[in-house]
Amino acid sequence: MLGGTEFVGRAVVEAALGRGWEVTVFHRGRHEAPPGARSLLGDRTVPGGLSALADDPGEWDVVVDTWSAAPSAVWDTARLLRGRAGRYVYVSSCSVYAWAPPAGYTEDAPVVEGASADAEQTDYARDKRGGELAAVASFGADRSLLVRAGLILGPYENVGRLPWWLTRMSRGGPVLAPGPRDLPLQYVDVRDLSEWILGAAKQKLSGPYTLVSPQGHATMGTFLEACARVTGGAAELRWTEPGVILEAGIEPWTQLPVWVPPGSDLHDALHSADVSRAVGAGLVCRPVEETVADTWNWLGGIGGVAPQRPDRTSKGLDPGVEAKVLAVGTGA
Repeated sequence: MLGGTEFVGRAVVEAALGRGWEVTVFHRGRHEAPPGARSLLGDRTVPGGLSALADDPGEWDVVVDTWSAAPSAVWDTARLLRGRAGRYVYVSSCSVYAWAPPAGYTEDAPVVEGASADAEQTDYARDKRGGELAAVASFGADRSLLVRAGLILGPYENVGRLPWWLTRMSRGGPVLAPGPRDLPLQYVDVRDLSEWILGAAKQKLSGPYTLVSPQGHATMGTFLEACARVTGGAAELRWTEPGVILEAGIEPWTQLPVWVPPGSDLHDALHSADVSRAVGAGLVCRPVEETVADTWNWLGGIGGVAPQRPDRTSKGLDPGVEAKVLAVGTGA
């Protein structure tokens, strides 16, 4: 596991250990690896940063890489390991699809242009596509698996989406609930993502897979109602029409995490993918209530303050802005 100490990587390591697999984690040492994993320390962003991995005599059935910055880091690591590992799993993103993918898009949809396997950091979409190209260049199309994840939620989240909603609900009072209530969502619990990755590696799958829940697995209603319930029920959801929210200048996805207005390019791209290929390959998604409850329990266990990746923007809505919009009116 390249990384393996924070969000997605940590969940993959824990799932692999839970299966009785032997796991080596190559990481920078900023956070402890899960108990039971063997650690190698190094930093792929500095000269000589792969030396611990290069000097180690280990061989592996599968490598899992979640890198999100310069594709050159994936390029260097994959080239180093191509003769010592059976398969390279690169956790990519739905962002690699050329904007804006239509509702119902599949893995055959066009991808962003201008990406390079050995490039330095540019933008998120091209960096992820470059990472894909780097994995395929070193391991070949038959030994590389490209996991194009969408919205990822669950314990250990360090992006700030579900933790923000849970923290907001715990404060209680009227809560701006972006409508419509039955708006379909797509996301994947980080643990379901991890189990799918390991199962796909064991099956020796290759090529791209879009990894989120089937459309409608959850809705804004089931999602926010679960958040309100697990935090004690003190929050009063005030369902608000999308037009009211947009007219107030509130930014979807960031100021109101997870939510994007229906009928928009954003909703088609983020919550309308065809994931039949992943489902056919074993994707099973747990209920939204379980994801929400387990994340709340995890937050409580770490003092209620979620970690935040420094390379991601902060999420959430200012309480004053929320109060002003609620005063305008609801009725979604």
